[in-house]
Formats: sequence, structure tokens, C-alpha cells
Amino acid sequence: MHPVAIPVPWTGIIRTGRGVDGTATLKIDRHGQAKILSLQEIQLLFSQGVDSLRDKALFAVMLYTACRVNEAVTLLKRDVYDAKGKVRAKIIFRKGNTKGKLATPAIPVIQELRVRLQAYKPRDDSPWLFPG
Repeated sequence: MHPVAIPVPWTGIIRTGRGVDGTATLKIDRHGQAKILSLQEIQLLFSQGVDSLRDKALFAVMLYTACRVNEAVTLLKRDVYDAKGKVRAKIIFRKGNTKGKLATPAIPVIQELRVRLQAYKPRDDSPWLFPG
């Protein structure tokens, strides 16, 4: 397989590579460390990087709760919204989906996240907050 180049428009970084199993990997000069986005890069991510309300809500959950992708995509609607469809005061991350699997953290929902979650309307045909 040939390496794939993935342009990241808000950073100007080109990330390339293929893993042992043929999946795309990211090669950057950070020695395995994630890039910390600047305020400007975060603003560009929400204004130009993603278009759908679903993706904006997904990125907002990860940004404002510091959760990992797997933790965000395994959230159920009931973890975020109450029975009336209102955003809860705290998001519940079930311990089976957290990195250490030791506790069930409840993370407070700040106003910026609340706005993104109120704008996003999850599908009715799935219990998942972010169905695939």
C-alpha cells in the first residue's frame, strides 16, 4: 500500500503513513504526543473544519470534557439528555468506556458545550448520542 497524505487545513501539517495492518497512521514530529490546538485553531475547527451539527457536537464533547474519541462515541443519549430532551447538568461517562475503567465520572456541562448539544438533535432510531 502507498502512504496517504492527509492535509490538515487549519494547521498546515501534512500527516502521512500506513500502519502494519494497512490503516492510515499519523506521522508527526511529536514523538507520539498529540498536538495542542491554539484558540485560533479551535475556532477554525468549528467554523471551517466540520460542517454538520453532529460533528460539531462530537468535537465539543471531546474538547470541553477532555474525553477520548471512544468515550465520546459510546455515549448514550440518556447520558447527556434527560427524559424531556434537555441537556443534563453533567455528562455521565460509564466506567466500562473510560480509559481506566475504574469509575463512572460525571463531567459538568459548561455553557459552550450546552449550546452545541442543544443545537444537535440525535437520531430517534438509535440510543447512541453519535450513531455511525
